[in-house]
Amino acid sequence: MKKIFSILIALTLLIAGASAQTLRYNGKTLGVLGGLGPAASADFMRLLVQKAPATKDQEHPRVILLSNPQVPDRSTYITGGGENPEPYLVDGLRKLSSWGADYLAVTCNTAHYYINHFRYDIDKPIIHIVEETIRAARESSAEGAWLTATIGTIKVGIFQKEAEKSGYALTVPDDEIQQMVQKSIFLYKAGKLKESGDLMKKACKKLWKIKKMPIVAACTEIPLAYEQAGLPADMIVSSLDALAEACIKVLYSPAE
Repeated sequence: MKKIFSILIALTLLIAGASAQTLRYNGKTLGVLGGLGPAASADFMRLLVQKAPATKDQEHPRVILLSNPQVPDRSTYITGGGENPEPYLVDGLRKLSSWGADYLAVTCNTAHYYINHFRYDIDKPIIHIVEETIRAARESSAEGAWLTATIGTIKVGIFQKEAEKSGYALTVPDDEIQQMVQKSIFLYKAGKLKESGDLMKKACKKLWKIKKMPIVAACTEIPLAYEQAGLPADMIVSSLDALAEACIKVLYSPAE
C-alpha cells in the first residue's frame, strides 16, 4: 500500500504541472484534520481558496474539515508529558476517510511524527506536510535554510531526516532561539498575537545575524506569527503554504 500511495501522489503532482488556466477541479474530496491549532487550520482553508484556479464557487474543491482541538498536544507528549495524541489522529483520519475523503491532510507538523507510525495503515493517501515543506524549501533556497519548529518536532528530527534524503541543508537554531520560537508559538495559540509576533521577530533577526537565509516554518503557527511580525515574505518557507499548494495540485487536473 505504501508504494501504491506514493506512486499515486507523485503521478498526480506530475500531471498537475500544467498552468492554472488549463486546470479543472477533478471532483476528488480532500479531508482535513485540523484544530491543531484552530488558527492554523482556519488559515489553511483560506490558502486553499486563494490557491484554487477557480472563477466561481462550483470550481472550488469539496473539502471536509474535522477540527478537533481536543487532540492532546503533540509536542508535549514527545517531551515527556500529557496524553498520547496518536489514537486521536488515527481516529480522525479514519473518520474523514469513512466520510468520503479521497485525500487526507493534517495541519500540524509535529503530528506527522505520529502519522509516520501508521501512515500506510490508513486507506487513503496522506499528503505529507513535511515532505511538501522540504520540497518547497529546496525550490526556494537551494543553499539551505533555518529550521524553526516546536521543541518536539526538532527533538524527533522528522524534518532533518526528510532533508537528509535529498541532501538538503537545514540548520537548527541554538537553544536560546529555539525557546523563543516555542514561546512565540504558545503565545499565538493563546491569542496573544502581538506578543507572539514581537518574539518571532526577535528570534528571526537573531538567526539572520548569524546567517541570512530563509526560515522554514515547520510549525503551522509560525507563518501566522511571522506575518504578524511584518517580516519579509520572501524569507519564509511556510509549511501551511506548502501543504495547501500540494493539496491543490492533487485536486485539479488538466482540462480536456
